[in-house]
Amino acid sequence: MTAKRTERRPVRGITPVIPRRENSKQRGLFPKRLYKLRARIEQTIGKLKRFKRVAMRCEKTDISCSAIISFACALMLVKTVHTA
Repeated sequence: MTAKRTERRPVRGITPVIPRRENSKQRGLFPKRLYKLRARIEQTIGKLKRFKRVAMRCEKTDISCSAIISFACALMLVKTVHTA
């Protein structure tokens, strides 16, 4: 199963950005910028899931679902601007 996943990566444009352990014998280049972007995306999704309607996916249509997500993002932006 792992071999199938590694074969699909180049086709879908997936780049693994998980760092190796410090005591690992295999040393390689690590894309820190991609890792930071990935972490930022995961943190944003985690913050979005704090909104109950987004986490439970209560909306039935795509338009109303995207509206709720946009509203939640706007609330997150306002909160970060006013606390900084």
